[in-house]
Amino acid sequence: MSTASSPSAPAPPLISAWHELVRSPSPEALRELLAPDVTFRSPAVHTPQEGAEKTFAYLWAAVRVLRPTIEYQHEWYDDSSAVLQFSATIDGFEVSGVDIIEWNAEGRITEFTVMVRPLKGLQAIVSAMGAELKHQQEARS
Repeated sequence: MSTASSPSAPAPPLISAWHELVRSPSPEALRELLAPDVTFRSPAVHTPQEGAEKTFAYLWAAVRVLRPTIEYQHEWYDDSSAVLQFSATIDGFEVSGVDIIEWNAEGRITEFTVMVRPLKGLQAIVSAMGAELKHQQEARS
């Protein structure tokens, strides 16, 4: 994974923690990053997913599916939000997208929105993440 930070500003601690999580996935570390009332917005699901458990499930699936090839190219941030531009390869499809992350005063994620293109790449991600979410659900049963 490579990162390119915004000019002259160091990455906020939450963004540094996110990159560490992507490098070395840990369910506990991901749970620590999420505010209890976090909202996740997916390019594949029409309605926002509310709460830490649903957000954890989606983000953990995304980390497991995309981690092998995800590369962050650019980042923009202010005091409580960031936009991270990424690329990845999934099932032979090159995808590009952005993660839009907002956090609270405690440094925990309150909003996580993902946008991905092209459509064929999004469809490959949806399929892979569906399988990962099913695997998570079966593991909990």
